[in-house]
Amino acid sequence: MSPENAVTGQRLKRPSWKDPRLLVGVLLVLSSVVGVISLVGSADRTTEVYAARDSISVGEKLTPENVVRAKVRLGDSERHYITAESGLPEGVVAVQRIGKDQLVPKESLGEVDALDRKPVALTIEETLPAQAVAGTRVDVWVALPDARNGFSEPKLLLPGAEIAQVTAGSTALGSSRNTVLMVLVTDSQMPAILGAQANEAKIAVVWNPGGGAS
Repeated sequence: MSPENAVTGQRLKRPSWKDPRLLVGVLLVLSSVVGVISLVGSADRTTEVYAARDSISVGEKLTPENVVRAKVRLGDSERHYITAESGLPEGVVAVQRIGKDQLVPKESLGEVDALDRKPVALTIEETLPAQAVAGTRVDVWVALPDARNGFSEPKLLLPGAEIAQVTAGSTALGSSRNTVLMVLVTDSQMPAILGAQANEAKIAVVWNPGGGAS
């Protein structure tokens, strides 16, 4: 065999399993396959978390009666929610409204002392717009009684107050003409709204579509 044929034969020689380059290539392929399987497995993993059975109002305690379990794919967002594995935390209330069927986020829960807003009931005689439901905001105006047995000019008392609950009320004759509106009021605003109620002020609300609060 000529030297040229010998060189060609060496080039065409089948690589051995002991060839380091072949072993490195196999390891790279295997690690790639394992990585893909792990990624697909983690993306398909579900976590059992809690969701609100009905809407949970601010200040309402979290209990097994007002939540349900739901299996969802959360991925990296899992740490932001209450999981069934960790169980319901004790002694906490909602510091933000949690809508029906909404997952319960950790940031919506806190101790009672952490509440910076408390619900106050307002009796409203006029018809509310259909958009004024729990979770939306309204501007609360009050007109205090004056010396002429009338009312002074209305003043904006609570801009952008969040509605916690809307309940149909009734008059003395039993007809459902008025509405009891629960709005969330801060401690600094509390004396003004309670004072207006104590002085039998006329209270009106205006739906605030922008949701802005002072």
